[in-house]
Amino acid sequence: MATRNERHVTPDPEGGWNVGKPGASRRSDHADTQAEAIKRARDIVGNAGGGEVVIHNREGQIRDSDTVAPGNDPNPPRDKR
Repeated sequence: MATRNERHVTPDPEGGWNVGKPGASRRSDHADTQAEAIKRARDIVGNAGGGEVVIHNREGQIRDSDTVAPGNDPNPPRDKR
């Protein structure tokens, strides 16, 4: 089974926010604000063919996730017909 392409946006203990791949020894990127880190994570995942961006709060707990196209969204929006 193929692994999911995902990046996590987590707080950096020294300030700012990190973008990282689970299990990686180095972070993919660092930003001063969470919004900048989320944008960068979406760019990285999108350039790699889509996947998930997992967003953590300041305490490190998962607060949200976002599927980047053409990823497989486990909870797609409802059809508005």
